Amino acid sequence: MLNEHTLDQLRGLRLEGMVHALQDQATTSSAATLAFDERLAMLVQREIDWRDGKRLARLLKAARLKVSSACVEDIDWRASRGLERALITALAGGDWLRHGHNVLITGATGVGKTWLACALAQQAARLGFTVLYMRAPRLLEELRVAHGDGTFTRRLAQLARIDLLALDDFAIAPIAPTERNDLLELLDDRVGSRATLITSQLPVSSWHDWLDDPTLADAILDRIVHAAHKIALKGESMRKRQAKP
Repeated sequence: MLNEHTLDQLRGLRLEGMVHALQDQATTSSAATLAFDERLAMLVQREIDWRDGKRLARLLKAARLKVSSACVEDIDWRASRGLERALITALAGGDWLRHGHNVLITGATGVGKTWLACALAQQAARLGFTVLYMRAPRLLEELRVAHGDGTFTRRLAQLARIDLLALDDFAIAPIAPTERNDLLELLDDRVGSRATLITSQLPVSSWHDWLDDPTLADAILDRIVHAAHKIALKGESMRKRQAKP
């Protein structure tokens, strides 16, 4: 029989993984044949797995991914989409996150930009990085409001600490002068130290015109495009394809 006092002590130490492992071992006859060091190694590994799982759950909850089920293992590799396996495999390894590089995903509406962004963001969380997904217009509106209530500096500092900021629907609507300035501040805090992932219907070559201010556009794009991995998705709308009988 398991010693309930010992289990309570383990719970008090927040070793829930070990508690569950001990309970499982108590109901498995094969565990009794293992040496002490083997059983101990299994308990320690179970605790590590438990903590990794809890941390991943916290990271994914904080990420607020639009497509929570998206993952790199389920990527549609049809040649017509313009995806490069070598690039995606490299991105899945996480070096771009460690070096503060960016990923720019462009393509027409419905081709899977958001899904791919969420898959890469989920992979980042699985690697232990903090992630936040937001639609770019909503973030710019949030920063505009932050100016009014005095929280702008604090919010920028919070965003600067996030390892991967995924901005969806970039350049989907005209940008106001104050929004250009806020975007520059946001990106300046991240350049070279934190990764940013951007999706847009506009090709990267059109972003300068969209920003509609040559000086600020040069500064913003220098921070976005430098050391960026570009993915230009092609093909028909994934929504139309899924709707076909």
